[in-house]
Amino acid sequence: MASPLRPTDDDARALARNLMAKARFAALAVHDPETGAPLVSRVACAPDDTGLPMALVSDLSMHTQALKADPRCSLLLGEPGPKGDPLTHPRLSLQGQARFIRHGAPDHAALAERLVSFLPKARLYIGFADFSLLRVTPIRAHLNGGFGKAYLLSAKDLTEH
Repeated sequence: MASPLRPTDDDARALARNLMAKARFAALAVHDPETGAPLVSRVACAPDDTGLPMALVSDLSMHTQALKADPRCSLLLGEPGPKGDPLTHPRLSLQGQARFIRHGAPDHAALAERLVSFLPKARLYIGFADFSLLRVTPIRAHLNGGFGKAYLLSAKDLTEH
Protein backbone atom coordinates (compact mmCIF):
# COMPACT_ATOMS: atom_id res chain seq x y z
CA MET A 1 0.00 0.00 0.00
CA ALA A 2 1.27 3.44 -0.87
CA SER A 3 1.97 5.89 1.94
CA PRO A 4 -0.75 8.51 2.52
CA LEU A 5 2.01 11.01 3.36
CA ARG A 6 3.04 13.60 0.83
CA PRO A 7 6.64 14.80 0.60
CA THR A 8 7.13 17.69 3.02
CA ASP A 9 7.44 20.96 1.12
CA ASP A 10 7.64 24.68 1.90
CA ASP A 11 3.84 25.04 1.80
CA ALA A 12 3.45 22.31 4.47
CA ARG A 13 6.14 23.93 6.63
CA ALA A 14 4.47 27.33 6.31
CA LEU A 15 1.04 25.89 7.17
CA ALA A 16 2.45 24.16 10.27
CA ARG A 17 4.14 27.37 11.45
CA ASN A 18 0.95 29.33 10.80
CA LEU A 19 -1.09 26.88 12.88
CA MET A 20 1.40 27.27 15.74
CA ALA A 21 1.39 31.07 15.46
CA LYS A 22 -2.41 31.37 15.53
CA ALA A 23 -3.22 28.73 18.14
CA ARG A 24 -4.61 30.05 21.43
CA PHE A 25 -5.80 26.66 22.65
CA ALA A 26 -4.46 23.16 22.22
CA ALA A 27 -5.27 19.64 23.26
CA LEU A 28 -2.35 18.42 25.37
CA ALA A 29 -1.84 14.65 25.47
CA VAL A 30 0.26 13.08 28.22
CA HIS A 31 0.73 9.64 29.79
CA ASP A 32 -1.22 9.11 33.02
CA PRO A 33 1.42 8.06 35.57
CA GLU A 34 -1.00 5.71 37.35
CA THR A 35 -2.32 3.81 34.33
CA GLY A 36 0.07 4.66 31.47
CA ALA A 37 -3.00 5.45 29.38
CA PRO A 38 -3.28 8.67 27.38
CA LEU A 39 -4.72 11.67 29.20
CA VAL A 40 -5.84 14.71 27.20
CA SER A 41 -6.42 18.23 28.54
CA ARG A 42 -7.18 21.55 26.92
CA VAL A 43 -4.61 24.27 27.56
CA ALA A 44 -4.33 27.90 26.54
CA CYS A 45 -1.25 28.52 24.40
CA ALA A 46 0.65 31.18 22.49
CA PRO A 47 3.80 31.18 20.37
CA ASP A 48 7.06 31.58 22.25
CA ASP A 49 9.92 33.73 20.96
CA THR A 50 10.89 31.00 18.47
CA GLY A 51 7.35 30.48 17.14
CA LEU A 52 6.76 27.22 19.01
CA PRO A 53 3.73 26.86 21.26
CA MET A 54 4.00 27.47 24.99
CA ALA A 55 1.36 27.18 27.69
CA LEU A 56 0.80 28.28 31.26
CA VAL A 57 0.20 25.30 33.56
CA SER A 58 -0.47 24.77 37.24
CA ASP A 59 1.33 22.28 39.46
CA LEU A 60 -2.14 21.25 40.67
CA SER A 61 -3.25 19.94 37.26
CA MET A 62 -3.22 16.28 36.29
CA HIS A 63 -1.33 17.03 33.06
CA THR A 64 1.48 18.82 34.93
CA GLN A 65 1.85 15.91 37.32
CA ALA A 66 1.93 13.53 34.37
CA LEU A 67 4.57 15.61 32.57
CA LYS A 68 6.78 15.67 35.66
CA ALA A 69 6.69 11.85 35.63
CA ASP A 70 7.16 11.56 31.85
CA PRO A 71 7.90 14.69 29.76
CA ARG A 72 6.80 13.10 26.48
CA CYS A 73 3.69 14.78 25.16
CA SER A 74 1.74 15.86 22.13
CA LEU A 75 -0.13 19.06 21.30
CA LEU A 76 -2.99 19.12 18.83
CA LEU A 77 -3.27 22.58 17.27
CA GLY A 78 -5.85 23.91 14.84
CA GLU A 79 -9.50 24.75 15.18
CA PRO A 80 -12.33 23.66 12.93
CA GLY A 81 -13.85 26.54 11.01
CA PRO A 82 -17.39 27.82 11.44
CA LYS A 83 -18.61 26.04 8.32
CA GLY A 84 -18.16 22.72 6.65
CA ASP A 85 -16.78 19.42 7.80
CA PRO A 86 -14.42 19.90 10.79
CA LEU A 87 -12.17 17.16 9.43
CA THR A 88 -11.32 19.22 6.35
CA HIS A 89 -9.68 21.99 8.41
CA PRO A 90 -5.90 21.91 8.94
CA ARG A 91 -4.46 20.58 12.19
CA LEU A 92 -1.03 19.82 13.55
CA SER A 93 -0.15 17.11 16.05
CA LEU A 94 3.20 18.09 17.52
CA GLN A 95 5.13 15.42 19.42
CA GLY A 96 7.81 16.55 21.84
CA GLN A 97 9.36 16.84 25.26
CA ALA A 98 7.90 19.16 27.89
CA ARG A 99 10.12 21.59 29.75
CA PHE A 100 8.94 23.80 32.59
CA ILE A 101 10.10 27.41 32.91
CA ARG A 102 9.65 28.32 36.57
CA HIS A 103 9.46 31.77 38.14
CA GLY A 104 12.97 33.15 38.51
CA ALA A 105 14.38 31.30 35.49
CA PRO A 106 16.38 33.62 33.20
CA ASP A 107 13.82 33.60 30.37
CA HIS A 108 10.63 33.42 32.48
CA ALA A 109 9.86 37.16 32.66
CA ALA A 110 10.19 37.79 28.92
CA LEU A 111 8.23 34.65 28.01
CA ALA A 112 5.53 35.47 30.57
CA GLU A 113 5.05 38.93 29.07
CA ARG A 114 4.90 37.42 25.60
CA LEU A 115 2.25 34.91 26.69
CA VAL A 116 0.18 37.66 28.34
CA SER A 117 0.39 39.76 25.15
CA PHE A 118 -1.49 36.95 23.37
CA LEU A 119 -3.63 35.83 26.35
CA PRO A 120 -4.34 38.95 28.45
CA LYS A 121 -6.50 37.10 31.00
CA ALA A 122 -3.48 35.00 31.95
CA ARG A 123 -2.17 38.08 33.80
CA LEU A 124 -4.66 37.21 36.57
CA TYR A 125 -2.74 34.08 37.58
CA ILE A 126 0.63 34.03 35.81
CA GLY A 127 2.31 35.30 38.99
CA PHE A 128 0.94 32.53 41.21
CA ALA A 129 3.74 30.35 42.63
CA ASP A 130 2.18 27.10 41.41
CA PHE A 131 2.09 28.23 37.75
CA SER A 132 4.93 27.79 35.30
CA LEU A 133 5.38 28.13 31.59
CA LEU A 134 5.47 24.96 29.56
CA ARG A 135 7.55 24.74 26.42
CA VAL A 136 7.44 21.73 24.15
CA THR A 137 10.65 20.90 22.34
CA PRO A 138 9.47 19.28 19.11
CA ILE A 139 10.57 15.84 18.01
CA ARG A 140 8.32 15.70 14.95
CA ALA A 141 4.81 16.61 13.88
CA HIS A 142 2.00 15.20 11.83
CA LEU A 143 0.25 17.79 9.68
CA ASN A 144 -3.16 17.20 8.19
CA GLY A 145 -3.65 20.11 5.83
CA GLY A 146 -7.12 18.96 4.79
CA PHE A 147 -8.43 15.99 2.86
CA GLY A 148 -5.57 14.10 1.21
CA LYS A 149 -2.89 16.49 2.51
CA ALA A 150 -0.95 14.57 5.17
CA TYR A 151 2.70 15.32 5.99
CA LEU A 152 5.31 14.23 8.50
CA LEU A 153 7.46 17.17 9.62
CA SER A 154 10.76 17.10 11.48
CA ALA A 155 11.68 19.41 14.34
CA LYS A 156 13.81 21.32 11.84
CA ASP A 157 10.78 21.79 9.56
CA LEU A 158 8.98 23.53 12.43
CA THR A 159 11.78 25.77 13.62
CA GLU A 160 13.84 26.88 10.61
CA HIS A 161 12.47 29.59 8.39
